[in-house]
Amino acid sequence: MPAKNKNVAREWFNTIFYGALIAIIFRSFLLEPFNIPSGSMIPTLHVGDHIFVTKWSYGYSRYSFPFGSWKLWNGRFWATEPNVGDVVVFRNPEDESQDYVKRLIGKPGDKIQVIGGRLYINDTMVERRDPRPYVWAVLPKEPKRGHYQNGNFEIDGNKIYVDNKPAEFNYTIQYTDQCTNEYKYLINNTDHAGLPLGTGGWKPSEIPCGIFVMTEYTEVLPNGVTHSIIETSDNEYYSDNTDAYVVPENSYFFMGDNRDNSRDSRFFSRDVSRDNLLGRVWFTWYSHNYYSSMLALWNWGRKMRWDRFGMDVK
Repeated sequence: MPAKNKNVAREWFNTIFYGALIAIIFRSFLLEPFNIPSGSMIPTLHVGDHIFVTKWSYGYSRYSFPFGSWKLWNGRFWATEPNVGDVVVFRNPEDESQDYVKRLIGKPGDKIQVIGGRLYINDTMVERRDPRPYVWAVLPKEPKRGHYQNGNFEIDGNKIYVDNKPAEFNYTIQYTDQCTNEYKYLINNTDHAGLPLGTGGWKPSEIPCGIFVMTEYTEVLPNGVTHSIIETSDNEYYSDNTDAYVVPENSYFFMGDNRDNSRDSRFFSRDVSRDNLLGRVWFTWYSHNYYSSMLALWNWGRKMRWDRFGMDVK
C-alpha cells in the first residue's frame, strides 16, 4: 500500500478510535443520555423525554461502564449517598439489560408501606396536598392525525383546549402506532369540570390508548423535598395496599411518580442495591410526543414539547 494511503487509513483509524474512547469516558464518568419509554414517572418525566444523568453523583460501580455486565467487580468507589426524593437511573435488579428511572423513597433502615393509596415512611403518612386534575392522553396517530374532539374538549397535536381556550390543568400527550384498533374515548362518566374520564384499574406497563383523567398532588417527603405525583385512585388493586417493608443495608426503595402505573420496588424484588445506581437525573435536553418522524419538519409544532427543553428534573 502506498505511504500516502497508509497515512490516510491511519488517520481515519485514529479519529474513530480516539473519538470512541472519548465518548466512552464521557458517558462513563460525566454524563450519559437516556430516553423515557414509559409513563411511570409522569408528571415529572414524559414519554419521549430525553435526559442527561450525572454519573458522578453517587460514585461509580461496574454498572457505570459499558462492560458492567461482565461482573468484573462489586462495590462502588468515590461513593456518596443519594437523598430521599432524588430522581435516579438504576439497573433493574431483575434484568441487567434494563435501566429504570424512579424516585428514591426509602433508604437503609426505613420502613415503607402503602395503605389505601397513601405512602407511609417509618409509620408516618407522607403529606399529600393540593389535588387537581391531570390528563394523560395516549392516542393513535391515525385516523385523525393528531386532532381529537369531544364536546368542549379538544386535543390538537401537542395541546389541549377546553371551550376553545388552552387547558388550565397539567397534561401529557403521546402518540403511538400500536393501539389504533383498541382506541376509544373513555367518556361514559365525567369528572373534573366535565373532562373525559378514564377508567383506570390497569396493570403497570399495560396502558391502553385513551384519555385518562388522573388526580395530581404535591407530595412532601420527610426531608422537605416536594414534587408532583399523579394517582388514578386510592384503591387500585396492584399499587395502593402493600405489606410493610424495611429497606435492608446497602439498598434503596424506589417508586414512580405515576403511582398507580409504575413497576417499582412495590413489584420487583423490593430493594435496589446501591451498586445498581447509575446516576441522578439532571435535566431534559429534548422532548417530543412521537407525533411524526423527525424528518417531517412541518409537524414539529405538533411534535416538539419546546417548554421541556432544558428543564431541570426535581
